[in-house]
Amino acid sequence: MGFIDVIKAKAKSNIKTIVLPETEDVRTLEAADKILKEGIARIVLIGNEEKVKASAAEGGFDISGAAIVDPATFEKTPAYIDKLVELRQKKGMTAEQAKEILLNQYLYYGVMMVKMGDADGMVSGACHSTADTLRPCLQILKTKPGTKLVSAFFLMVVPDCEYGANGAFVFADSGLVQDPNPEELAAIAASSAESFELLVGEPAKVAMLCHSTKGSAKHPLVDKVVEATRIAKEQYPELALDGEFQLDAAIVPSVAASKAPGSDVAGKANVLIFPNLDAGNSGYKLTQRLAKAEAYGPITQGIAAPVNDLSRGCSADDIVGVVAITSVQCQASK
Repeated sequence: MGFIDVIKAKAKSNIKTIVLPETEDVRTLEAADKILKEGIARIVLIGNEEKVKASAAEGGFDISGAAIVDPATFEKTPAYIDKLVELRQKKGMTAEQAKEILLNQYLYYGVMMVKMGDADGMVSGACHSTADTLRPCLQILKTKPGTKLVSAFFLMVVPDCEYGANGAFVFADSGLVQDPNPEELAAIAASSAESFELLVGEPAKVAMLCHSTKGSAKHPLVDKVVEATRIAKEQYPELALDGEFQLDAAIVPSVAASKAPGSDVAGKANVLIFPNLDAGNSGYKLTQRLAKAEAYGPITQGIAAPVNDLSRGCSADDIVGVVAITSVQCQASK
């Protein structure tokens, strides 16, 4: 059974309701068809019912098992408007503005459904930027209690790979935080370890990546990772975490034995924490394209309820996979 099949099986064990707001994109409708056929989640599609059904029929997709919610006619819309005003009144939000937003910006509407308990999670980003997807989350759902910041990771599954957890890794931050400071890098490490254990089901071994291994280079960029490692060990002593490591020292046992003898993480890492978004984003794309790895994400962590972003180059199958992952996150958040 492939990795994503394991995730789908977990999702099916406790079905959750996931909102897909981008009904203007045919990939969303194709994904909804597949999700419903496989029984991975209950699906809510947002939009004009007649138009959504017509688009699905044109593509040959069966969405008859999905709930279609039209913000203009849904009975709970007035309550959503009132709640949005309440949440944003300190920012000057009026009822008229809230109504305008919720009737026309379906991502906001989907997040409000999650906030009000009418859905468990949301997946978006096929035709919206990461900022568009996360803005309503941060305004309405806010951060998870005990979490210092929202970050993003890619779940990478490398075929025929002897490293990581049988080729499974978390790469973070690979989608959101551009240049984390040491405290933020430590928080990303803690969140990523939790995400890895939830989704992969094995103990996390966290490597703080750098162009230096245990002092082999001197530079302010190295100092940042060294400090992040110190903070993470101090604040999260339960974590199997070490650094700073070059990538080969982090995952290859023979290199680790030479460059980082005595480390409990070196050569065994399955959670890779990159020093900035340039490195993380390039790292996951190199692995995806050159190693033909499956790449699921960017998956967000640290939001009060699961809402996940998609790459705008995603396929319908990618959406299905992220919905399955989101469903598993929903199971853990209740």
